[in-house]
Amino acid sequence: MGSGKPRGLRAGRKLKTHRRIQRWADKDYNKRELATFYKYNPFQGASHSQGIVVEKIGIEAKQPNSAIRKCVRVLLKKNGKKITAFVPNDGCLAYLDDNDEVLVAGFGRKGKAVGDIPGVRFKIVKVAGCSLWALFTGKKEKTRR
Repeated sequence: MGSGKPRGLRAGRKLKTHRRIQRWADKDYNKRELATFYKYNPFQGASHSQGIVVEKIGIEAKQPNSAIRKCVRVLLKKNGKKITAFVPNDGCLAYLDDNDEVLVAGFGRKGKAVGDIPGVRFKIVKVAGCSLWALFTGKKEKTRR
């Protein structure tokens, strides 16, 4: 009645090797074993990273939305990689200047883009050691260096 898998007293090695080979078809197993998340993630496994603002850019939102999302290109200190980071809140791009030191965090989808902003996987948290939210609400002023 062929079940497709070997049976019997001496079938253990065959079953074991077949399972070992088939596990590589599982995407999550593959990622975990090869540690690709750490190798290709710009943060290299960290939750946050510091960088320097290279330029300010506007990215068009995906359909059906119509807007220009304010983003910045950031050069990371730890490995010299350039990433695009979203600047949250209305008018917060005004607090960012070129060559400012910023703290960047993930956007909350384990390395995937969020919402209607194509290809942007990170967001700005701090500018020059001061929280972007504190600047936005007016609780603090940006330090001039």
